[in-house]
Amino acid sequence: MKYHQIDRNLFIKNRAKFMAQMKPKSVAVFNSNDIYPVSADSTLPFAQHRDIFYLSGVDQEESILLLFPDAPYEHQREMLFLKETSEHIAIWEGEKLTKQRALEVSGIRTVYWLPDFEKVLFEMMTHSDTMYINTNEHYRATVETETREARFVKWWKEKYPAHAVAKSNPILQRLRSIKESEELDLIQNACTITEKGFRRLLSFVKPNVTEYEIEAELIHEFIRNRSKGFAYTPIIASGNNANVLHYIENNQQCKAGDLILLDVAAEYANYSSDLTRTIPVSGRYSERQKAVYNAVLRVKKEATKMLVPGALWKQYHFEVGKLMTSELLGLGLIDKADVQNENPEWPAYKKYFMHGTSHHMGLDTHDYGILTEAIQANMVFTVEPGIYIPAEGFGIRLEDNVVVQETGDPFNLMRNIPIEVEEIESLMHS
Repeated sequence: MKYHQIDRNLFIKNRAKFMAQMKPKSVAVFNSNDIYPVSADSTLPFAQHRDIFYLSGVDQEESILLLFPDAPYEHQREMLFLKETSEHIAIWEGEKLTKQRALEVSGIRTVYWLPDFEKVLFEMMTHSDTMYINTNEHYRATVETETREARFVKWWKEKYPAHAVAKSNPILQRLRSIKESEELDLIQNACTITEKGFRRLLSFVKPNVTEYEIEAELIHEFIRNRSKGFAYTPIIASGNNANVLHYIENNQQCKAGDLILLDVAAEYANYSSDLTRTIPVSGRYSERQKAVYNAVLRVKKEATKMLVPGALWKQYHFEVGKLMTSELLGLGLIDKADVQNENPEWPAYKKYFMHGTSHHMGLDTHDYGILTEAIQANMVFTVEPGIYIPAEGFGIRLEDNVVVQETGDPFNLMRNIPIEVEEIESLMHS
């Protein structure tokens, strides 16, 4: 891995929190992701399942974590099962975790090789009543590929039909949404790497540069700072491309006078950052572009202040909608009649700002969090309002990542990344 080793105490704490919420005499199993094939002998780069990483720090394929707080013997309460390394594997793929190295990474002392899993699981099943299975219940999830986790669940249900079934996901949704201090440090590191990439662009962007050249500058800066690369597929959208919310082709030339919407950010140690900035190709905003930009910035600043403990997700977005409505009226994009006659299910402001303002962020860019429950301290959110005007050939979105505090305004993890019009123009001309 490119990242520095994470203190295993983070994973020890995470497991303790999870096991404290398990039912009596219950077992929980977590599987790593598959390495997905492309064609012939080609595969996609491995990306670890975030849940097993959150609970163990193990970042390699063919790994299983088993938790059994009420196991008859202490050494059975936390167990890892790993692909056995060998001289052959070391030569062809590089070294995998040894049992000692797994202990150093995870804090788990009982480590088996994978062939022992079914035998050990059978013994644990004879002492337990309930199995926690790990299904994906994220509100944005669309799963069309059978995962290693899904194959395990299918096999386990056939093998042990008499056991009760419980779900790991509701526990993890709550636990993962509230970050430990070590996690906040990792996210801050991802944000700092993102800052370096963005600052690199400010002296690079000029008329006739291509979107993919900008992408190349970013990936260079991210990897040289120990990131695997982008936390998500980058959006580098010049001109009217910014009005396609998930534009990812990044293959057009950036023209003088246009804006570039950059929704680009680095990951670090599997933790995400999520940045959006909108910069002028020529280094100066037009008066109209500046007016819309500052309207978006005002909404972002006020929306950020609303992310406080006890706030409710639905009401938060309703209040942000009122802010945006006021700004759009000021810009002449909507009028009072539009507001008076609006459909409450799709308010007038949605014509120019059609997506949500914030989402949880952490190990996943759209991280775990139950949206019907009140916001709590140490949750990390994006704040990302935008105004999109196809008729005028540009769209503007601004986004930072913030940590909810017990009292006061959220802490901005991207506080050092330029966002004010004057600072961006100055840096692009320095």
